[in-house]
Amino acid sequence: MRIAVWHNLPSGGGKRALYDHLRGLVARGHHVEVWCPPSADTTFLPLSEFLAEHVVPLSWPSAAVRTGLRGLIAEYRDIPSRIRLMDQHCTRCAEQMSAGSFDLLFANSCRFFRVPSIARHLNLPAVLYLQEPYRWLYEAMPRLPWVALPPPNGHRYAPSYWKRALRDLLKIQALRVQVREELDNATAFGTILVNSLFSRESVQRAYGLNATVCYLGVDTDQFVSHGQPRQDFVVGVGAFVPEKDIPLAIEAVACVPEPRPPLVWIGNVGSDAYIDALCRLAAARRVAFEPRRLIDDSALIDLLSRARLLLYAPHLEPFGYAPLEASACGLPVVGVAEGGVRETVVDGVNGLLVERAPAALAEAIQRIRSDHGYADRLGQNGRQLVLERWTLGQAIDRLETRLAEAIQARL
Repeated sequence: MRIAVWHNLPSGGGKRALYDHLRGLVARGHHVEVWCPPSADTTFLPLSEFLAEHVVPLSWPSAAVRTGLRGLIAEYRDIPSRIRLMDQHCTRCAEQMSAGSFDLLFANSCRFFRVPSIARHLNLPAVLYLQEPYRWLYEAMPRLPWVALPPPNGHRYAPSYWKRALRDLLKIQALRVQVREELDNATAFGTILVNSLFSRESVQRAYGLNATVCYLGVDTDQFVSHGQPRQDFVVGVGAFVPEKDIPLAIEAVACVPEPRPPLVWIGNVGSDAYIDALCRLAAARRVAFEPRRLIDDSALIDLLSRARLLLYAPHLEPFGYAPLEASACGLPVVGVAEGGVRETVVDGVNGLLVERAPAALAEAIQRIRSDHGYADRLGQNGRQLVLERWTLGQAIDRLETRLAEAIQARL
């Protein structure tokens, strides 16, 4: 197959999935070329190591502080303007792809809008691998944008209240445009692939469209235990962002009886201010918290090979790459029983799944810490589970089949 690929992914699990997918397809003899805007992360797991990568310009307005009526109107126009600029970028990418005699478009997520418009500009079988819909529009994170403002505390005709109400109304109208365009973009793809049953349900709820589960896999030659003695610390993996709920992980460790294990957290993305706030929370709870940002895979695997367990508690995680990587390294997982984590962690097999509560997580942590034999069995089961269901070779088989089906459906 000749496959044209588009993405606008940051560093993280989505980019790792794309890297592994494309590396596997190229190894099997398929011709693959990639298009992306400059906002995509091209340095984390660089695709240019094994294929041609085209970085196509994207104009993007700078954020500016604006006041008054013009500021309100500008805020309304920001989202439609950015959608239009991204569409112009996709149009240029589609023109270049059209000149390349490709059999298929294989698009991945956009970090700004999740679903790109590129399929609307190409006459090719189009497959989208979607990590998740634009969650902030469809989930309370922490509050749905459609919820009305609270009533005024004072006089109902106060100018300050109506200014806030007007700003909110314009914002909602702009978000409705984003929802419309996201849905139209998704409908343009003949096939939507997702990473879990939970993600398939999320696509159905958000778009009313059917999606096909195409499970990811782990490189079991790379993610493997180094056979080092396990040490008494807990490791967490995920971006330093609120949806990963790192505060809950800190609170959970704080509920573990002293002497408590340190919590080492690994993430690529996150602001200094947010990490500082996490450090202050940990200090107040007397938890030794060690944030590690932008470490390479060798350092990640070293920590997974030495830790006592992986603690994983994100909100409605679509899939959960980190638990599989931990299992491949023989590391048991303690996680919250929600989202796609319920598909990558089998309770009592490769880890323990509990409710979203610090005390419940702490109890599971302590159970693994206090019984090394049980912890070893969970770790061994986890490695075996990955080898049976979640290898990279199996993931490439699944994807290759779906791409071929999309081409065949257009013949």
